[in-house]
Amino acid sequence: MKINQRTIALIAVTIATIIYGLNYSIAKEVMPTYVKPFGFILIRVIGATTIFWVLGLFIKSQKIEKSDYKKLLLAAIFGISLNMLSFFKGLILTTPISASVIMVTSPIMVLIFSSLLIRKAIGKLRVLGIIIGLIGTVLLITYGNSSNNSGTNSNWGNFLIFVNATSYGLYLVISKSLIHKYHPITLVKWLYLIGLIFVLPFGYRDFTEISWQEMPINIYWNIGFVIVFTSCVTYLFNLYGLSKLKPTTVSVFIYLQPVIGTIYALIIGSDSLNLIKVGATILIFCGVYLVTKQVKE
Repeated sequence: MKINQRTIALIAVTIATIIYGLNYSIAKEVMPTYVKPFGFILIRVIGATTIFWVLGLFIKSQKIEKSDYKKLLLAAIFGISLNMLSFFKGLILTTPISASVIMVTSPIMVLIFSSLLIRKAIGKLRVLGIIIGLIGTVLLITYGNSSNNSGTNSNWGNFLIFVNATSYGLYLVISKSLIHKYHPITLVKWLYLIGLIFVLPFGYRDFTEISWQEMPINIYWNIGFVIVFTSCVTYLFNLYGLSKLKPTTVSVFIYLQPVIGTIYALIIGSDSLNLIKVGATILIFCGVYLVTKQVKE
């Protein structure tokens, strides 16, 4: 029975990783032609908030303790608001391949914030990994432009994706105690609701400018994919994976995102490879490998 549960968990995490990998190109097809990035984020957060609050009706009610309000607020800001706003804004300026590679730096940022906030020892090998990974990131941000990139400022776009990865890493460190304390649905419904409050001022104007009648059917499907699969299914599948697998096992799957994102982007012709991207990717992967190699459970 344990083998079956582990297999199901591995399948769930694999599906979540595939969804994340596809999301880079699928979301980019929507922006900015049909929906501007902040407007898209507002749609995404409204949709996910609605779904998780409806799901919350089917679980036992759980009250958030006052001592956790500050931590919940910070988790919502870094895990929902800043995280998503910087990602979608960056994605329209850079390419799917660059974005997916830069996102792999999240484990490095988790280690850095763990050291700063909870005084977790790093070690010389991990310091080396951080340095190598960040060198690769700087190279990709600065020189990783593609000749067919339609973005107007790829460097700025790459930097925003790095802000997204950094924000998500900080969110993981902040929310660690909350994840073990509250039911996943209870936690995420409050995170999205608080995140919605912060996203609304940024996305309202872009949202009102959307021409729904002129939007092709496939773009509606893309938006639905981002809301249902990227925002909801991935979160639930990863949580299930974490309940059956070691955190380090689940974290390894993030390495597959650039692979899936690159293959899909090349298939549909939304991006191309160059030597800088390949070299920077190798450096980032080496850095992340060194950072996660000696992590103890």
